[in-house]
Amino acid sequence: MKKFMNTAETMVAESVEGFVRAHETFVVFGTERKCVRRRHLTSGKVGLISGGGAGHEPMHIGFVGQGMLDAACVGHIFTSPTPSQIIAAIEEADTGAGCLLLVKNYDGDLMNFEMAIEMAGDHHSLDMIVVSDDIETSRSGEGRGRRGVAGTLIVEKILGAAAEGGMPLAELKQLGEGLNTRIRSMGVALNGVTVPQTERTTFSLEPDEMEMGVGIHGEPGHYTQPFAAANAIIMRLCETIIADIAVTPGARALLFVNGLGGTPPAELYLAYAGARRFIEEKAIPIERSLVGTYVTSLDMQGLSVTLALLTDEEIALWDAPVATAALRWP
Repeated sequence: MKKFMNTAETMVAESVEGFVRAHETFVVFGTERKCVRRRHLTSGKVGLISGGGAGHEPMHIGFVGQGMLDAACVGHIFTSPTPSQIIAAIEEADTGAGCLLLVKNYDGDLMNFEMAIEMAGDHHSLDMIVVSDDIETSRSGEGRGRRGVAGTLIVEKILGAAAEGGMPLAELKQLGEGLNTRIRSMGVALNGVTVPQTERTTFSLEPDEMEMGVGIHGEPGHYTQPFAAANAIIMRLCETIIADIAVTPGARALLFVNGLGGTPPAELYLAYAGARRFIEEKAIPIERSLVGTYVTSLDMQGLSVTLALLTDEEIALWDAPVATAALRWP
């Protein structure tokens, strides 16, 4: 295994240090480097906190900044941050209006974020949203159901804009829970993930195979099938997503094609063209788009398609200004 690293044990700490130093306009380390937070916090605004294992960059630290997250915690590769890290982020981000914790639906993340809320709840007003946009795991009957994957970015952006506008904690939670029911994602991969600590790939495929329904921790999908042309792959992803989301008349859709770490932009844009064509043939107009590598699984050669059905209010919140290392507009 060849990677640009010194040791597997120090890789995450050195990577996060490089990130903070490269983007010091937006972020600083929190106390004892337990979290990364916005350089300039807004007093009296609800703090938005997220986090997870390393290996998904730029999520979540890349989304810390104006109009999005106030703090993010990074665990070891594919490992949840500890409760002490999350509590430190709460202490940093709570400027008087409490904090909303945005958590991807994985057992380790849920356990540690829930523990942090229990430990810090006497001193802070806290609540939590569990993001669960992944399609395939809901069919397995295993664990807690749908995983939180690329759709987490959409939740963080829209709630970040709402919090920036002064929305209180209870209303933010209500907005996020409603939004979460209208976002679906599905991924495909052409190879497994090479994890530095183990120097092994998480799953292996023959040259003529692909894995459908993969997760962002290098988990294998729910079935392996023969490799196919891009249009056939994207059609399968979109068919599965549309069959699992309630499309109502007048729906306003956001289409997000995300690279999982090892897929070049040219292939992502090709996939976007196919996905948009297929979805619009189903009479679902695409009003907003995002294409790029935002929610990764280390070096996985793969991509995911996310469809979000948004209200007029949510479209306006998506369009609101954002200034982070990984996402910036206007």
